[in-house]
Amino acid sequence: MQPEFAHSEAAAAADVGRDSRPRLAAAPEHGRVRETPTVERTAPLLTGAEVAATADAIEACQQPDGLILWFDGGHADPWNHVEAAMALAAAGCHRAAEGAYEWLQANQHDAGSWHNYYTALGIKDFKVDTNCCAYVAVGVWHHWLATGDGGFVESMWPTVARALDFVVSLRTASGHIPWAVHANGTPWPYALLTGSSSICQSLRCGLALAELTGHERPAWARTLARTLHQIRHRPDGFEPKDRWAMDWYYPVLCGALTGAQARSHLAAGAPKFVLAQGVRCVADQAWVTAAETCECAIAYLRTGDAATARRLIEATFAMRNDDGSYYTGWVVPKSRTFPDAERTSYTAAAVLLATDALDQRSAAAGTLTTTPDR
Repeated sequence: MQPEFAHSEAAAAADVGRDSRPRLAAAPEHGRVRETPTVERTAPLLTGAEVAATADAIEACQQPDGLILWFDGGHADPWNHVEAAMALAAAGCHRAAEGAYEWLQANQHDAGSWHNYYTALGIKDFKVDTNCCAYVAVGVWHHWLATGDGGFVESMWPTVARALDFVVSLRTASGHIPWAVHANGTPWPYALLTGSSSICQSLRCGLALAELTGHERPAWARTLARTLHQIRHRPDGFEPKDRWAMDWYYPVLCGALTGAQARSHLAAGAPKFVLAQGVRCVADQAWVTAAETCECAIAYLRTGDAATARRLIEATFAMRNDDGSYYTGWVVPKSRTFPDAERTSYTAAAVLLATDALDQRSAAAGTLTTTPDR
């Protein structure tokens, strides 16, 4: 789920064929990763038919130009757009996924950014969210692992490079990256822990892509090191958002916290956010969402706790519909959908990516549970 809090605030208030592309010489090494958690082989969480149905539900939200809306007639944002493309690739729908990346190429500003929200008709919100811009690097790295298509990587490298250069250029004197930029170009005055954690993941994937394509980006490496230090040792430097589950699990999900520190961090926050029905979006609201439950499951899986990851993902099955789509969330204990009957592509995407991480269906299954080996 996009690390931005507007949707959660509403809940709280409510109770080209590729043959012409160049090829990378290093393609056989596309699967190198490290810190791979051990996953015990058990029955798949989703059958092949169920995976295909959920991928179809995501594709149903994709516009002819490649944009993937949250739902039919709704809006889209670059972060969840990429997440949906990753889920399509994990399900084997590579052409649909590539259509999503082609939309990013066609709509990226020269500076490297995208706006916050789009509809099928154009731009809805002109603000720029920095972590949404950076996330294309994670998507391209995931697609590389899923397909081994060096031509795709070469074609997307300029897009990734512009996006991460833009984000890194906004780093302030304190070393923080503002979470957003106003439509007039003025950066917001604070950074978010969730968004900064996601940017770290994007920078790691970007650096791996740079090495793969024979480029150097030392400024990215410096920014990554500084931001990791802030997350690990100075979390008080971020705007307080501790009511939100994402601020709890994202530092682990994105690999900023690892090992014993990550396990301790998850254990400390679990009583506040984890219910039998899934993960609360906001600590003081009885609203669980399938997307955050699945993202949290991936965080646990990254620490090696496959049992908790499985239990969390299984909790989302109650939100599954017969057509493979997923309700955004439940209000518990009444099991009332919120927003009312809403089914979102990013929710379906989170489920597909979490189940892939545990079931190891695709060659890209470890993207969100491992750190690229540079």
